[in-house]
Amino acid sequence: MNNFYDIFIFNTEKPLLFTQMYFWIFFGIVLTIYSIIYPSKAARNGFLFFASLFFYWKTSGLFFLLLIFSTIAGYFFGLGNYHAKKKSVKKLFLAASIIVNLGLLSYFKYSYFVTETINTWFGTHFEVFNFLAAISNSISGSNFDVAVIGLPVGISFFTFQTISYAIDIYREKVKPVRNIIDFGFYVSFFPQLVAGPIVRASEFVPQLYKRYNLSYAEFGYALFLILNGLVKKIFIGDYLAVNFIDRIFANPLSYSGFENISALYAYSLQVYCDFSGYTDIAIGIALFLGFRLPKNFNSPYKADNVGNFWKRWHISLSSWLKDYLYIPLGGNRNGQFRTNVNLMITMLLGGLWHGASWEFVIWGGINGIGLLTYKYWKRISPYEHSKHWLAHFWKVFLTFNFITFTRIWFRSESMLQANQFLTQVWKSLDLSMASDVVISYYKVFLVMLLGYVVHWLPSGFKNTYRNWFINTSIGIKIIITIVVIFIIYQAWSSDIVPFIYFQF
Repeated sequence: MNNFYDIFIFNTEKPLLFTQMYFWIFFGIVLTIYSIIYPSKAARNGFLFFASLFFYWKTSGLFFLLLIFSTIAGYFFGLGNYHAKKKSVKKLFLAASIIVNLGLLSYFKYSYFVTETINTWFGTHFEVFNFLAAISNSISGSNFDVAVIGLPVGISFFTFQTISYAIDIYREKVKPVRNIIDFGFYVSFFPQLVAGPIVRASEFVPQLYKRYNLSYAEFGYALFLILNGLVKKIFIGDYLAVNFIDRIFANPLSYSGFENISALYAYSLQVYCDFSGYTDIAIGIALFLGFRLPKNFNSPYKADNVGNFWKRWHISLSSWLKDYLYIPLGGNRNGQFRTNVNLMITMLLGGLWHGASWEFVIWGGINGIGLLTYKYWKRISPYEHSKHWLAHFWKVFLTFNFITFTRIWFRSESMLQANQFLTQVWKSLDLSMASDVVISYYKVFLVMLLGYVVHWLPSGFKNTYRNWFINTSIGIKIIITIVVIFIIYQAWSSDIVPFIYFQF
């Protein structure tokens, strides 16, 4: 009996992840019930809303109450904005929505960062105090630790979606949803709830009221994305993390410079496979349920400049920052200097969005400098408009290595760790050991080679085998699915490797 109740209890050691069998049992049950009720839009939306709440409960525990609060506040702020007659009142509702959402995000995500920064700069000794836990303890008799503020999984994603809803209503790009259940479904839709892609109201809300439709080709595409995402995440990303990356970044000084730099290139592949793998699975699951999520990655390491990279990487966030931050700041409308300042602010805040530490701010700043450098370099570059394959190769090579270099701060858990990494690469890059390292970790390097080769394959070739899978018979799809699952099982690690972007 206890095992049955365990299904409904949140366990910090066993969060509900796409890489666990429990999730696929959950999704199978959801899909079975959904196949019965889908003709009714109200029943469909309501069922998926409560299924999503259960998913978030199993992922984050009591933080699902925060998701409910964000849903209620966002719904009524949007409604008030839409029905307000005066521009000033509309702005008031918009400001309230932004303040509440950014307030929640700041409280849960940046309290430690702000406190530590103030203490460091001014020599103070402030400590974090969880006011919400204290209030709960006094009202309900709970026993939460008031000295700890936990980070709700996916808070950066669902707060940004709620903000986009408020702004899109204010800009009259979308009308409010018909009821709070529909809005809750938009905010909490479980495939993309905890790690994106960030879905805008103008893209998703109209789908709430459309009839379910899934063609055979879309079914094949959804299944392909799910299998592709699982292979990326488990066979490549998790394997590299468990067997190579994590142990080296944990103690850079214990390994040679060559091992450190190899781990950095491995991490550049891991973070892509991990995050794009998640969004592949999310898009595939959503498509099975009849909802279309936006594309979030487009072979980013094929980019031939930094600007192009950010049009291919985490597309939903890059476009969100452009439309809701960079352009409202003034974009490129107020002269060259202001344009550059706006760009740097956007990249610095984009870095801070990823994590509450100076490592992420530095990472965002370096990327901002890269964008500005390219902006001026392309004016004098002798090969900017060259069609020669060597020129293209050189540009892709430089861009990839620059982006990989910035990952030092993205991956490091402290400035000390980042500095240790740089020290080892600078002082102990002993290439005479390279062959020994490659032989010792030959499986790791083979997986790296496979991952990068597949990534850099021509798009036409990848479209060919994807379309072949989409158009093949059900029997062939079942056989391929079984084979892929068997391969994934062979690479499965006993260690749970959470998706990297769950922490954001």
